[in-house]
Amino acid sequence: MTATDPALTALSQRWCALSLLHGRIESHLERALESGHGLSVREYSLLDVLSRQHSGPGGHLQMKQVADAVVLSQSATTRLVTRLEDRGLLTRYLCATDRRGIYTDVTEAGLKLLEEARPTNDSALREALDEAAKNPELAPLVQVVEGVGAPV
Repeated sequence: MTATDPALTALSQRWCALSLLHGRIESHLERALESGHGLSVREYSLLDVLSRQHSGPGGHLQMKQVADAVVLSQSATTRLVTRLEDRGLLTRYLCATDRRGIYTDVTEAGLKLLEEARPTNDSALREALDEAAKNPELAPLVQVVEGVGAPV
């Protein structure tokens, strides 16, 4: 038997707590978005990421960038885009300068649904964090999440 490194054990415990916090938040968001707007967390995230694109240089994301942003494989992202496109929330078109490139834009219906769902998402997130903050193992992580600045 080998001795366990206490630093690695502590790191593993913090990782487990972080994973628990993520799971609790995601399941709370999932229930709220699904029941209120018929959206999964991944669908909401995809609409949110794509809604921030612009038409200037570098304004559209390639599918790999979209997949990275929503933390899915490229094939899972393509399936997700197809589902949202079938619902009329997204549209796809070829890049004018590179026929291999496919862009995805949020439709007016998608923007409207995102706008309606955003307060639900924000409220559910707040509820999930407040509930997690009551757990002594999760409270320090909640403080860190609340203190981190938004990505640019």
